[in-house]
Amino acid sequence: MENIILLILLWFGIYLIVALSLNMEYGYAGIPNFGKALSVLVGAITVGSILNRLIIFYFGIKGEFVESTTFAVSKMNALVAKDPYLGILLLLIAVIIASILGFLIGVLFILPSAKLQADYLGITLLAISETIFLISVYNLNIVGGYYGVSVPDIFNSIGGEYRGLLFALLVLFCALLVFLFINRLLATPYGRVLKAMRENPEVAQAFGRNLMKIRMLTVGIGSAIGAIAGVLYAFYTGNIIANSFTRVEWTFFPFLMILLGGRGSNFGVVLGVLFYVVIGVMLDVYKFDIKEFFHIPVEPVWLTYILFGVFMLLILYFRPKGIIPEKPIFTPPIKRVYHDFRS
Repeated sequence: MENIILLILLWFGIYLIVALSLNMEYGYAGIPNFGKALSVLVGAITVGSILNRLIIFYFGIKGEFVESTTFAVSKMNALVAKDPYLGILLLLIAVIIASILGFLIGVLFILPSAKLQADYLGITLLAISETIFLISVYNLNIVGGYYGVSVPDIFNSIGGEYRGLLFALLVLFCALLVFLFINRLLATPYGRVLKAMRENPEVAQAFGRNLMKIRMLTVGIGSAIGAIAGVLYAFYTGNIIANSFTRVEWTFFPFLMILLGGRGSNFGVVLGVLFYVVIGVMLDVYKFDIKEFFHIPVEPVWLTYILFGVFMLLILYFRPKGIIPEKPIFTPPIKRVYHDFRS
């Protein structure tokens, strides 16, 4: 049970980071970013490719990338075991590089399609994301392709018994910082402009707002945050395989969490992520028992897809605004007008 709780906390933190960044893009700005998996992949590439190459260069190891990475990571883990602060330094370096790279790629990612309407925009973003995903899978020099590469263990100085707990606390701490940052950012005039662009882009443009720049900035910030989740996931698994960053796990499931919790509601997203992760982890752990008990005539691996597909249909039909609907923004002038009207 302790392992299950740690697993729930860990996935809750990682998915919350991804879902909050997607909620800013889709829930607030109305940008259907069906290529969200790309930002998470960028974080993993930062750890598996850029950071590993820096380590290979530091130790002066020659040879093929995948083989050199194995030796370099082994030597780095030995150093981290002696100096725990080195592991924290590796984490900070990876997060900084991933955030910058994620922002730049997010801006370039949206640039070719920033003027498209919602449907065409979503399809274009999905196509670009899938293209880069396939390149990373079949090009072994990026992150080892379908073979994968090892990454340093930033908690190698701590016993394996506490590794899961430390990662869960680290991920939850990062998720809390992301929640506070996004909540504060979207409470500014920038957040109100995003909602105006979502509701009526023509009106927002008529008031002098450059919608293309706003879209580029929004996806850039969202991709930078999503890349942080990719960094944390890469360090937790200790091994990066490009096949793991599929559109189902890192795009469609976060969309599901947002729709469950409430589009445009950060607190609703928290609830939606928690609901999904708890049900998803319990299904993954007890799926064979559930199959035998209910005599389900399908493979247990499909239970998660079936159940959450049903949940999605029920939510869209009976509560389309989600569990915690989006609330209107009351700025101080609006509050004064509302108070004068009531009085």
